[in-house]
Amino acid sequence: MAEVLVLVEHVDGAPKKVTFELLTLARSLGEPAAVFIGNGFDNAKDKLAEYGATKIYVAGDGELDGYLVAPKAEVLAQVVQQASPAAVLIPSTPEGKEVAGRLAVKLESGVITDAVGVEDGFVARQSIFGGAINVSAKVSKGTPIITVRPNSTAPEAAPAQPSEEQVSATISDAAKSAKVLDRVTEKKGGRPELTEAAIVVSGGRGLGEGSNFALIEKLADTLGAAVGASRAATDAGWYPHTNQVGQTGKTVSPQLYMAIGISGAIQHRAGMQTSKTIVAVNKDPEAPIFELVDFGIVGDLFNVVPQVTEEIEKRK
Repeated sequence: MAEVLVLVEHVDGAPKKVTFELLTLARSLGEPAAVFIGNGFDNAKDKLAEYGATKIYVAGDGELDGYLVAPKAEVLAQVVQQASPAAVLIPSTPEGKEVAGRLAVKLESGVITDAVGVEDGFVARQSIFGGAINVSAKVSKGTPIITVRPNSTAPEAAPAQPSEEQVSATISDAAKSAKVLDRVTEKKGGRPELTEAAIVVSGGRGLGEGSNFALIEKLADTLGAAVGASRAATDAGWYPHTNQVGQTGKTVSPQLYMAIGISGAIQHRAGMQTSKTIVAVNKDPEAPIFELVDFGIVGDLFNVVPQVTEEIEKRK
């Protein structure tokens, strides 16, 4: 079977969950081969092996971490030209999509972004036009380059003993024209990152004011979930814009999505409707969100949410 390359997205060598998802997906399509770029490979190799990488291409030049995405695209292009893989899978994150676009230009290949699944023959499934239409797409020229949304595939361990190949890539001066001058470590709480979380609990205009997001946070913490918010809630200053879910915010695709006090405008639905199971609480029985849900509760969120939280705590 031909190799399917997976670009490893990591922080100081620690792979993000989406990398394990893509390795799991790659196993169903060919021989999964990881491409690791940057510092910290020693922190990654055991995890990559655990999730089935049969080969790992390592471009461990620490200098690569000092620039933005252009060098990564050049390294990946050289690996593709060397390995002639069946396809390249890349996380559908802001950085990943830029790498994919640059890589497609370098290889003169087609690229598909924001896939929610990839089937035999590298046919990608997408949810487009704000989720109004589901389509299947296939690259018609060159090596298929596909970015896949986080949480589209459940990661499954499949221990392997991968071979390692060191990559000595040549980076152009043009790729080094944007340099990282400083890094600031973002303070993180105990909740998972929004786009990677398996469970997301989001609040909207129905909460009435920002202080009531405490209800959302308590429910989320009970479930081990991330906290999201609608555009109306973030525009009102009730919750940070970094937590906005929607067409102009972040796209999530968790196993469980709970929409609390969110009407379900198309802008919000575009960012969450590929979630595996959707639960909504809204006092308006005609709210558009109920057209989308697997389970809907018509009721006052200030009564419903505390009861749900209490019941979950009892069963833990």
